[in-house]
Amino acid sequence: MSTHISLTEIGPFSPTGRDLLRALAGAVLPADAGFGVPGADDPEILAAATALLAPRAAEIEGALRHLDDLADGGYATAPAATRVAVAETALSTRSPGFGLLMTLLLQAYYQDDRVMQSLGMEPRPPFPFGYEVPEGDWSLLDPVRARPPFWRRAD
Repeated sequence: MSTHISLTEIGPFSPTGRDLLRALAGAVLPADAGFGVPGADDPEILAAATALLAPRAAEIEGALRHLDDLADGGYATAPAATRVAVAETALSTRSPGFGLLMTLLLQAYYQDDRVMQSLGMEPRPPFPFGYEVPEGDWSLLDPVRARPPFWRRAD
């Protein structure tokens, strides 16, 4: 990812939508110096999130407007605790498009190399190399075997 990405140069979102997205990202996934991770409002992470959100721009822009409405039009400038509370309200009331917005924001965050390294993971996709699984340890399948059947019998 490039470190010279400006949100005003990318994405289909309005300036207000970009401000709301940045405020939401910084509130729900703030930077943590103790773990050495940036917040989701980091320009690189926000650019990646914007790219993921772009195909559903109209729906996401609507979710951001609704989020702002829940904060009486002041979401972007509200204190962090207020932004978190409003986001929790939007999520718990199933605001249209908000679940998708949060899912894609989280995906962009956890795909960032710095975040993956802080979790002790090699910053790479899981395929084609995969991850090492101990050979012959069939107990790894116990949670799957314990599940009740979820398929329809073909009698």
